[in-house]
Amino acid sequence: MSGRTVRKVAFAALLAMLLFVGGTVGFHHLLHEEWNDAFYRTAVTVTLTGLDSSPRGTGAEYLTIVLALGGVAIFGYVAAQAVESIAREVAGDARRDKRRRRMVEQLQDHFIICGYGRVGRRAAEEFAASGQSFVVLDTGEEALEVARERGVLYRKGRGSDDGDLQRVGIAHARGLLASADSDAENLYITLSARSQRRDLIIVARASTREAERKLVLAGADRVVQPYANAGTEMAKLALKPQVAAFLELVSSHAGPDLRFEEIEVTPDCREAGRTIREIRIRSTTGAVVIALRKPDGTFDVTPNPDETVDAGSVLIAIGTEEELRALEDLFAPGDGAG
Repeated sequence: MSGRTVRKVAFAALLAMLLFVGGTVGFHHLLHEEWNDAFYRTAVTVTLTGLDSSPRGTGAEYLTIVLALGGVAIFGYVAAQAVESIAREVAGDARRDKRRRRMVEQLQDHFIICGYGRVGRRAAEEFAASGQSFVVLDTGEEALEVARERGVLYRKGRGSDDGDLQRVGIAHARGLLASADSDAENLYITLSARSQRRDLIIVARASTREAERKLVLAGADRVVQPYANAGTEMAKLALKPQVAAFLELVSSHAGPDLRFEEIEVTPDCREAGRTIREIRIRSTTGAVVIALRKPDGTFDVTPNPDETVDAGSVLIAIGTEEELRALEDLFAPGDGAG
């Protein structure tokens, strides 16, 4: 409730109190009634319930009229404030919704999270920590309420609906997460998204191996099985706790320092075609290249310093945020050799 509304309610309460006090004192002196009887007569008059009995005397009759008119005025004032408050709230919701829609329309190179359950919320936290723009698409009121409370950009809709996907900017999105609780819904989301964008990065959630296979056939680039992976993670924690702790530290954007990053080498990159030794990545940026995904899709783990970084390759590096930013600048598009 706004401060302005609080003041108006307090003003109405003060008027009502003055009316009750004045009426009680007036009936007590004019009709010589006991205080309880005078208060009762005032209450039934002000609240328009009716008159307990016809007052005796002109003064008492005039006082009754004043109290009745005062009661009508106060109740009318309160009703008007209630309508105004509701209208203001509705108008405020409309303005917020319009502003949110405009912000969604302005998104570029963002991710679409279809399904804001536990998995979707965790993904949103990672995106927010990394500074990656995203929008949530869900139909559940509980999920949307959580999004509102957390200040997350969202729109109500289904990821399996082509129109809803277009409204959250799939045409210029970087990727999409199919994170609904239902395998069938994630399958439809993947099919809808892939039919609109062949180059879109799609990561889907699955509960079974069969669902994973179907999602890959539908066009998902990656499929995650939270329940199946839980056992693997538990085994890692038990067998190699320090390794698991380190990987958790560097894989989370909420971590204090180190993190992983992937850098795509474009054809117009200045360093394309040179070796890791020639580029001097470690001494120039401080980041460490731990893997190299070659243009043919194969991975070279712990690549040799004399390995050539060709256009179309993807560097997997580890370092601080500052070091990784320097690495991105080093491989930024420019006057490439090719």
